[in-house]
Amino acid sequence: MYRKPIIAAFAVVVALSSFAADRSDIVKSYALKDGSTLHVFRDGKMGVENPFGRAVDVKAGQVLEAKDGSKLTMNGNEVIRLEQVLNEGRRGH
Repeated sequence: MYRKPIIAAFAVVVALSSFAADRSDIVKSYALKDGSTLHVFRDGKMGVENPFGRAVDVKAGQVLEAKDGSKLTMNGNEVIRLEQVLNEGRRGH
């Protein structure tokens, strides 16, 4: 009776784990004025890492200021994807 939903849930977990990101997915990083870092992925989507090394939520379209004074517009909001990249080396495997 509950077998099909469990199998379906397992299939979703397996499928999502195949989309795990790694450092090579980041093509460019920008130091921001507030001490955060903006990371740009291969597909142009972006994620922001706070000064403590955690991925943070930033609205798509928000304008961020780099340390050099240039303005960068947030494209996407890849919090989970960036968190996976940042935690990649911390797993203890």
